[in-house]
Amino acid sequence: MRAKPPPNVPASLALTPALRARAEALARNTLNQVVSRDASLSPDKAQELLFELRVHQIELEMQNEELRQAQRSLDAERERYFDLYDLAPVSYFTVSEKGLIVQANLTAATLLGISRSALLKQAFVQFLHQGDRGIFHDCVKRLEAGSDVQACDLRLLRKAAPMPWVHLTASAATDSVQARTLRVVLTDISERKQAERYQRIAAIAFESQQGMFITDANQVILRVNSAFSSITGYSADEALGQTPRLLKSGRHDALFYTAMWSSINASGAWHGEIWNRRKNGSIYPQRLDVSSVRDGVGRVTHYVGALTDLTEAKATEEEVKSLAFTDLLTGLPNRRALIIRLQNAISAAVRQQELSALLFLDLDQFKSLNGAIGHEQADLVLQQVAERLKSCGREHDTVARIGGDEFVLLIEHLSSDPVESRAQAETLARKVQEALRQPYQIGERQLHCSASIGLSFLDSAYEQTEEPLKRAELAMYQAKAGGRDTLRFFEPQMQEMVSAKVTLEADLRQAIADQQFRLYYQAQVSDEQGIIGVEVLLRWHHPERGLVSPAEFIPLAEETGLILPIGAWVLQGACEQLALWAGQPKLEHLSLAVNVSARQFRERDFVEQVLSTLERTLANPQRLKLELTESILLADVADVIAKMRALKAKGVGFEIDDFGTGYSSLAYLKRLPLDRLKIDQGFVRDILMGPDHVAIARAIIVLADSLGLGVIAEGVETQAQRELLASLGCHTCQGYLFSKPLPVDEFEALVRRACGLEN
Repeated sequence: MRAKPPPNVPASLALTPALRARAEALARNTLNQVVSRDASLSPDKAQELLFELRVHQIELEMQNEELRQAQRSLDAERERYFDLYDLAPVSYFTVSEKGLIVQANLTAATLLGISRSALLKQAFVQFLHQGDRGIFHDCVKRLEAGSDVQACDLRLLRKAAPMPWVHLTASAATDSVQARTLRVVLTDISERKQAERYQRIAAIAFESQQGMFITDANQVILRVNSAFSSITGYSADEALGQTPRLLKSGRHDALFYTAMWSSINASGAWHGEIWNRRKNGSIYPQRLDVSSVRDGVGRVTHYVGALTDLTEAKATEEEVKSLAFTDLLTGLPNRRALIIRLQNAISAAVRQQELSALLFLDLDQFKSLNGAIGHEQADLVLQQVAERLKSCGREHDTVARIGGDEFVLLIEHLSSDPVESRAQAETLARKVQEALRQPYQIGERQLHCSASIGLSFLDSAYEQTEEPLKRAELAMYQAKAGGRDTLRFFEPQMQEMVSAKVTLEADLRQAIADQQFRLYYQAQVSDEQGIIGVEVLLRWHHPERGLVSPAEFIPLAEETGLILPIGAWVLQGACEQLALWAGQPKLEHLSLAVNVSARQFRERDFVEQVLSTLERTLANPQRLKLELTESILLADVADVIAKMRALKAKGVGFEIDDFGTGYSSLAYLKRLPLDRLKIDQGFVRDILMGPDHVAIARAIIVLADSLGLGVIAEGVETQAQRELLASLGCHTCQGYLFSKPLPVDEFEALVRRACGLEN
């Protein structure tokens, strides 16, 4: 659709055929009239007049041709005008006084992404971004106030993305009927705006914390940023016109720089660390990135360099390395540092044909000491231990703290003779023991602390660096088992014991999975009432080893945490048995005692476990007795009491097992909601041996009576033991005198026989 011609341009200047015919007719008519009026006109005169008319006709034809030529020229100009208007690089709009678009060129329609026919009679402002419409309205107001031209930058709205930026120029005008209009010209400046944005970003990036410099192709510095000056000490004026060689430190040879520029020329960049010199002469490490800038034909026009001062980073790196290999509390090397020195010591021992040894020590009862005096003062003890160990070691020995209260002394350059080197290591170990036995003055307190020590020798045959450390640790555990404050050399059988322990743990896990455990029952007998209760005992039937003693696997289960699933299984089986006995007249009166480990009892949800088991099995909680050892009181006593009271409120009873063998406080004991104390079988076994054993048993019985508790003796094997206990006031017993632990069917038969005899 071509646009209408602009105002004041004529539609046509040509002489039409009708006009031409009329002109010729008029000429003949005029001639006839002249001849008719003047009859005296001679033929010659008439011929002359006709000739003149012909001349006028020819002149008229010539004028007509000139008019046609002018019309053709005008049409061509009009076509060129239309082309320039529609295809102009800018967008033209004519906007009515009401703000509607009445005319627009093709460029405008293309810019807005809409056809020209759909564009006309639309409100112009609807194509402006909402945030910029106020700017346009302000321009219109200024034009209405008499301003000639107004200009501003705006964003447009259009269907197609992205949103373009335009420069708007507006002026007031009138149309052919003298109505006020607005002539608007829009120039797309999106690329310019983007370039300005990139330029701002580049300017901000250039003034970053990273030092920046730009050189020409000859490496002459053209520009530097403020960070460059801060890092190097050279101001912009001092750096401009120089080359980067201004910063050369002298630490790198010519080959270094040759390799650098070879990389830049080949790949266009080089990245690495370099030592440079500041203006004040100090040499510092920096990270340098150099890139070349090339023109369209590949010629280098500039180089851009970015440098970062690594002084603090290097210092931090060294500090991190130090922290990574140092124990923060004592300042000694840590485990990681010890391993590295251990590797070096093994290599040196092989080269120099010398022996080296590891002394692994662990402070005795340090956890108890820590709990008694607090972490801060316990840390002071560890610091004093570190100082004493350093004073005991020789100049070339290494003292390390590898965790908690564990220390290692790496003893190097011992004699190549095994006997002599063993004596040297033992002498040093005795010296360490003696130093650590001395009192520790912590504030006004004087504390004592000993150490258990394990010793092992380095051997080039070790495949793993930590192997001698493991062996020394095994020897240390043997020292602890031997009574603490002693030392042990590693012996091969220690490794065998560890291997056996590992195997037993694997078998124990398999036993849980395969349900290799069985529950056995041992009767508890009253002098007056006969069998009144039973203790459930765990037995492990190993598929290859047969019956495994609880004394062998229960401590391992405690240590590994496997006691938790095992204990839950025992409690479940015991409660199921209670529920079965509840429907059998000869068995429904029995109470059932279940041993609960301290680790099991310390579980946060222990109370919920017991109650849910009782609910699930429908067992009578009044018949369930939980046997606890005195070691449970070493934990949070308030938590212990709270759990016991919660279960006691549901009817569950409690006994203290093996009473007298632990370290329970009588003050705590009287606060516990107990039902009965159990005299340990060690006291019962020796009760006939002398008055001291009798006195112990009597004391326990009197204590139970004073606390209002029942008492039961375990391990009763003879009638004499039973009668003596009865004379002391203990009338309930358990042991082989009555029955060994039995499978459930044999135990039930025992109870029925006993009931039959009594009846």
